Amino acid sequence: MPAYAVLGAQWGDEGKGKIIDVLARDADIVARFSGGNNAGHTVVNDEGVFSFHLIPCGVFWPQTLNVIGNGVVLDPDVFLEEVDGLKEQGHDVSDRLLVSERAHIVMPYHVVLDELTEKARGSDAIGTTGKGIGPTYADKAARTGIRAADLLDVEALLPRLENIVNHTNKIITAVYDGTPVSMTDIFDKCRDWSERLGPFIAPVERIVYEYLEAGRNVLLEGAQGALLDLDHGTYPFVTSSNPTIGGACVGLGIHPNYISNIIGVFKAYSTRVGSGPFPTELTDETGERIRNLAQEFGVTTGRARRVGWFDAVAAKFSTQVNGYTSAVLTRLDVLDGFDSIMVCTAYELDGERTEEFPGGVAALERCKPILEEMKGWTSPTAGATDFSKLPKEAVAYVQRIQELIGCPIDVISTGPHRDEVIRVREVIGV
Repeated sequence: MPAYAVLGAQWGDEGKGKIIDVLARDADIVARFSGGNNAGHTVVNDEGVFSFHLIPCGVFWPQTLNVIGNGVVLDPDVFLEEVDGLKEQGHDVSDRLLVSERAHIVMPYHVVLDELTEKARGSDAIGTTGKGIGPTYADKAARTGIRAADLLDVEALLPRLENIVNHTNKIITAVYDGTPVSMTDIFDKCRDWSERLGPFIAPVERIVYEYLEAGRNVLLEGAQGALLDLDHGTYPFVTSSNPTIGGACVGLGIHPNYISNIIGVFKAYSTRVGSGPFPTELTDETGERIRNLAQEFGVTTGRARRVGWFDAVAAKFSTQVNGYTSAVLTRLDVLDGFDSIMVCTAYELDGERTEEFPGGVAALERCKPILEEMKGWTSPTAGATDFSKLPKEAVAYVQRIQELIGCPIDVISTGPHRDEVIRVREVIGV
């Protein structure tokens, strides 16, 4: 059972890009299974800083095949731009990068609908990235989507595309008073995509299956985080896909028996982007200090992330949903130099203490964090690679987080570079 899932355990932005890059050293396939270019993953190695929105983060290990699964919605322009950008920097990954024939395509009208819908919400805006991800998933569910395989025969696609564009333009003009999209322009773009994207389109699910049957290591790359899951997150302030472990199976067409390890990536504090309840949010100087130290600004949007203390109530719920067998703690070094650090161990909801994560957004908005104070540390953890060399206060913090989430912390990230990591226990091949 050689599949290893790496999932965001909070509201996204936990540092999964670095962790995927680190763990891909031991992988034969790195497979992205959910989301679209609303995600942003960063890899820092000896050659510089690389940001990806679609390409899996295993591309810098020469032995890895990198695949985009059926659960991803793909904007071909963004994908091809990333491929070309890597090639210009001396990394031609064309021969080990594939896109599922079943992946749905983000069409130009999806971006238009996303922007119009969010604008129409006004003060009730969800805070989407405006990349067309939600409308693409909506069309997928409505069975009016375009899949990658459709681009391999654009002439056969034409009649169906005409019907879709006509219907979409009625919505754009009648509901939102917007400008209709051009069928000619869209079909021309599909022709271009057919030529340029076509060589990457493949039966990814079968290929992943064959690797798994051969006992080779497959790393499942999650996007966003569990608390943004369409079903289990802080609905409606969520993403449009399932970044939880169930999404990994559905988004790559593999069954659960193949999964050996479910790795949850937790940040040493909490962040979220956009609207939605955030019980431990810090709106004071401490929050601003953490934001500036960590440069908490979105890779995709550039928006400042909201910052808060570690939320163990949310973390335990995330563990319950996903069944983490291993945890990764990132950004520990950001907390260097704080006199004290707080951890949310429970909520106060309507005057009562609770350790349950409410399913209703209104109830979660009313939750106040019950905080436990822990002593900070003055010796730096930045760049540390040996757990025994960490300050005793940092060790106590790690151990307390581990106790609260109910899952062993096997990897600790102490900086942005792939070498700035403490491997407490190997999580691939164990």
